[in-house]
Amino acid sequence: MANLGRKFFRPSYSSFAFSDLQLSARKITADQDLQVSLVVQNTGRREAAEVVQLYVRDVESSIDRPTKELKGLRRVALKPVEKQTVTFTLDRSSLAFFDERNGRGWVTEPGQFEVLVGASSRDIRVRQTFELTP
Repeated sequence: MANLGRKFFRPSYSSFAFSDLQLSARKITADQDLQVSLVVQNTGRREAAEVVQLYVRDVESSIDRPTKELKGLRRVALKPVEKQTVTFTLDRSSLAFFDERNGRGWVTEPGQFEVLVGASSRDIRVRQTFELTP
């Protein structure tokens, strides 16, 4: 992440609201993509940019995994009161993890996953769950 540069993570001089988180499906298989979209609005008085960050959490994994895994980010520049729909795509690699047990390699496990979107990992604004089926 350090290679993204200073201009990507400049401090904002405005405030932003995140709303209307939508998932393209509530159940998917590992071979299907999941579209994640939400509305971001500049609620401040100045034109500014926000970095929208998408995280995924495997609710019950067979191995220890991070509580939030960064899967995407978008920089959104908005004028005061302006709104924009931001869309991400989660594919098989977004849900897979490397499992060293018995030489399994990259695997996806069925179960519940949570999509979390916010301004940072500590500032989650919206969330929803979906199920990965066998």
